[in-house]
Amino acid sequence: MAPGDPGQVAATAHHWSGREARLLRHAMRLSVRAFASYLGVAARTVAKWESGGAGTVPRPDTQAILDTALARAEPEARRRFDVLVLRPDEGALLVAQVAGYDYEAWADDLDRTMACVGRQEFPLARTLLDRWLRRFHPNSNDTRGMHLYGRSLRLLGEVLQDQGVITGPASAEHTYRKALRVFTELGTPRRIAQIELKLVVLEEMSGRLEIAARHYESLTADERLSEHDRTRARLWIGTALSKRGLNESATRHIVPAIHDFETLEEPEDWSVAHQKLALAHRGAGDLGAAGQAMEVALTHRVNDTPLQKVRLDTAHAHILLSDRATAGNGLTILDRCARISTRFGLLHQLQSIDGIRRAFERQA
Repeated sequence: MAPGDPGQVAATAHHWSGREARLLRHAMRLSVRAFASYLGVAARTVAKWESGGAGTVPRPDTQAILDTALARAEPEARRRFDVLVLRPDEGALLVAQVAGYDYEAWADDLDRTMACVGRQEFPLARTLLDRWLRRFHPNSNDTRGMHLYGRSLRLLGEVLQDQGVITGPASAEHTYRKALRVFTELGTPRRIAQIELKLVVLEEMSGRLEIAARHYESLTADERLSEHDRTRARLWIGTALSKRGLNESATRHIVPAIHDFETLEEPEDWSVAHQKLALAHRGAGDLGAAGQAMEVALTHRVNDTPLQKVRLDTAHAHILLSDRATAGNGLTILDRCARISTRFGLLHQLQSIDGIRRAFERQA
């Protein structure tokens, strides 16, 4: 087979310089640190090779290590290396593609993004996600890249969901469905079920409460989900029923969920469930029970992020507005929640606050 033939796969390199070492790393789609670990050398050694380029020649024993690494690489990685070394024009395009896929850095950015989403730092979260979503070209043969791509889409969906961008071409729903297609192709049942649960939450947020309650019900027994996620689905049945005014039915789902969260040692969800229970009692006209459940939620709040604070305090204000004696305090809390929602771009929460205020004004 002639050199440069598209079917040729290089098995070894007759000459290693910093340039060839860098091309092998790109072909294997590894970060500097991961490549160094694979070779059994220091990361600074790899960095030194690459900075020296063609003018840096590793020691003979190191060249033998690089020969072995290339020989043991996956066929697709060896094909990429062949392209990079033997066909400079095509290799330049390929290196531009594979150089961007530093999977270790991508995973680190996803960890940072999760922290940003938790603090409602949406602009930074979008920056971290967009740098990879723009760069990555979906490839069904690239399992690790597709997995990170799916996780990135899911996190972007969560950002859009928290901001209240529920439907439309650049919405949480559209993004979750793209993630669902990725995880379906990868064949990861739990990830698929988690996205399906997210889509039901969007149905509830969009006001399709009866449909949402039915879909939540089906997911409470879905073995693809963890017990924690199945318990969340049970709680959210109660939320959807409560919003429909079926408050007694709602409590029959919320109370067991509270017990399950306690068994699972999930204090944050346990506190949130008491908030949901308080609203169900309020809807049923039992302000005493609503106040007691709300007190538990306030006393045992775990996550005081802007979003959770707004959700909890909005529920508290809603209960206070139901009693003329405490309505003034309720309006004060509601105004504070509106300011926080505006500051952090929590559109859905602003809509809920406005709806509660308008309902109170109509009753008054």
